[in-house]
Amino acid sequence: MHQARLAVPRRPLRAGLRLTPLALSIQVGIAAALALGASDPARAQTRAGAAELIEFDVPAGPLGVALNRYAQQAGVAIVVDAGRVQGLSTQGLKGRYGVDEGFAVLLRGTGHAIGKTSAGYVLVDAPRQSPPDTGEPQATLPVVNVQASAEASPHHLKVRVGGGALGARTQLETPLSTTVVTSADLSDRQVSKLGDVFALDASVTDNSGAYSSWASYVTVRGLELDWQNAYRIDGKPFLSYAITLPYEHFEQIELFKGASGFMYGFGSPGGLINYVMKKPTDVPLRRVGAGLKSGNVREASVDFGGRAGDDGRFGYRLDAVHEEGRTFNDGRVDRDSVSLALDARLTTDLLWDFQALYQTRKTKGQTPSISVAALAGGVLPSSVRGDDQTLLSKGQFLETDFGFYSTGLSYRLSPDWMARTHYSHSTSKRSRNESILYLSNAAGDYSENRSDTREGHRFDQWQGTLEGRLTTGGIGHELVVGLSWQKQLNDYSANGVWALIGSGNLALRNTNAYYTQGGLRLYRAGDIEQKAVFVSDTATLSARWSVLAGVRHTRYGQHDYNPDGSTQGSYRSSENTPTLALMFKAAPDTMIYASYMESLEPGRTVGSSYANANRLLDPMVSKQYEIGVKTERRTWSGTAALFRIERPSEYANAANVLVQDGESSYQGLELGLAGRLGVRWQLQGNVMLLDTSYDKGSANIGNRVAGAPRFMATTRVVYNVPAIERLRLMADAKHTGDVELDAANTLGAGSHTVFNVGADYVMDVAGCATTLRASINNVTNERFWEYQYANWIKPADPRSVSVSAQFDF
Repeated sequence: MHQARLAVPRRPLRAGLRLTPLALSIQVGIAAALALGASDPARAQTRAGAAELIEFDVPAGPLGVALNRYAQQAGVAIVVDAGRVQGLSTQGLKGRYGVDEGFAVLLRGTGHAIGKTSAGYVLVDAPRQSPPDTGEPQATLPVVNVQASAEASPHHLKVRVGGGALGARTQLETPLSTTVVTSADLSDRQVSKLGDVFALDASVTDNSGAYSSWASYVTVRGLELDWQNAYRIDGKPFLSYAITLPYEHFEQIELFKGASGFMYGFGSPGGLINYVMKKPTDVPLRRVGAGLKSGNVREASVDFGGRAGDDGRFGYRLDAVHEEGRTFNDGRVDRDSVSLALDARLTTDLLWDFQALYQTRKTKGQTPSISVAALAGGVLPSSVRGDDQTLLSKGQFLETDFGFYSTGLSYRLSPDWMARTHYSHSTSKRSRNESILYLSNAAGDYSENRSDTREGHRFDQWQGTLEGRLTTGGIGHELVVGLSWQKQLNDYSANGVWALIGSGNLALRNTNAYYTQGGLRLYRAGDIEQKAVFVSDTATLSARWSVLAGVRHTRYGQHDYNPDGSTQGSYRSSENTPTLALMFKAAPDTMIYASYMESLEPGRTVGSSYANANRLLDPMVSKQYEIGVKTERRTWSGTAALFRIERPSEYANAANVLVQDGESSYQGLELGLAGRLGVRWQLQGNVMLLDTSYDKGSANIGNRVAGAPRFMATTRVVYNVPAIERLRLMADAKHTGDVELDAANTLGAGSHTVFNVGADYVMDVAGCATTLRASINNVTNERFWEYQYANWIKPADPRSVSVSAQFDF
């Protein structure tokens, strides 16, 4: 029987409130409902049932819209029948009611009632007397599982995340600080770069630019993320250098803060970012979108999903995006991306899946990078705007091609044991003709070099895991055991151009020019191979206490080569990266934890701007200690983490030699709080206090670590307008404290605050659910220097406006 999808106005919610359900959002919503209900229907009724009176304000109108609104205000999850609610209306609800009582009033006269399961509420036929026998057949509506859940807190603590060797678990159950940004969040803020994605996380410093080679650069807890190892798609590795991913293709983006060596192998102690691709939907999804951004950047997208075959055995999800036009700095962007996700339920216990993502992206006139390594006087020039071509010389461009492909099998051996295996392959290629401005004084004079190169990277990985539960001696164990292999290949230009092309001043139009000559050849510059075995055990000691212990053993080999094929340097090592955590469940929705983790960073090849260019540095081992608490209640949530990270120091000395010398420490406090005030307001705040220093070594002892702010804070307000139903207004702000630009602390960049506003409105247009969005980033057009990485800065992105429309049919 054909399964129709509910098409009614809806508001995209923080937890993915969806009358257009995705398979993932259904699982997330049910998990949230179970947690809110404390896994016991009786207890759920005590917490959110008739005994608790809630102030409701649900206007009259389409029943589907009203149920969405009611779920938001009640803090519950509901599964509805798409066919039943289409075309139906309700008289609405206003006043103080228990949840069950309110449902009865809201559904009065609709022919429907509410039922309750351990997973939440479900819409059912209202009890009715036997109708008189008229001889006419009685209609039966098809059942479609459509999820509408309560608006969860922005922390999304009940959402499941991919913890690598930790196994899949919710944020609440993960013993380290994490952040999840959902697809609804991404749509609300209409993001263009990675800094936008984590704009509401105070531990993340934005080092990125929307239209530059560095759109995916961020600093976490004062630490740069490793572009070779700190980025994943569905837990599989890819090379992120100069790659701006198409955020429209992801269901959520996860940030694991701190040491990640145990979970995924090599990586920065700052953390790891995991992009979760959209998956096949359990009911038909038909969505198109269109948007316009500052300058004249136009975007069009389609998103189709569903299932086919007997009992929906085969699933699909196809998502495509096209973007083109003039950027806010009078450059140009042209982008095409497409993703495909497939799965097949081969048997009741065996599932096959496949994911593919491809993007080609071209930009011209991208914002240049600016070096302050040779700046005299210890004072930065006045900041400049990045909204025109003043800084740009002629001929610059960046062209990237990115492909990611993955396939795997999951087999349920028994109710408690699951075996998984997958293989992934990714490629990233780039051609860039990019300028670097070397500042010489506070007046803004500079010399300009042009880098004209081609580069390419390939990443292959295979992994197999076994996950399950068992009990020994009255202690429950959740085990994850796995093997993995991955190989990375790096190709660089054998005849790339690095040339001085002129000079200028920041306040004057740049008149320099260089156009690529082409003919660039690639050579195999290096390869890195990792082989690992890992195991983790979460032992449940009692109803409240549990211990996590795990270790990853990695065999690592790295080889660097010269253009003629000769070996430039090599390194082999075997390292163990352990983790240990003690967890206390203070309540079903609250966890307190203490954890210790190590991270292993590969030795990097020194860049061409240093005196010891092309040297291969040694790997580094970092340590993290963290104590934290997470709680998610019905109307509010909170997080707190106290951490210390110890990492070998790496900086350029007075002779411009990049060295590893001594140790740097990062210790700080993160606090987050979010909640709903009544039915109209939602508030969110986040703060990080950070103290960093170079503690050991031959130089810079006691200095602050470059790029690490002492204080950061974010806030966000969401208001549902009563006078215009289904209109929502949003405003947020992020304050970033001052930072040092170099290890010697001779030069710094001041603090700044960026304000953003937005709005969305949902309506029903001829049975088509329509969502209109508008947002303005950097409302005040704040002008400041943004820290990019040590001794490098860039001008902040200027004010930008985005508008879009989304249609579900």
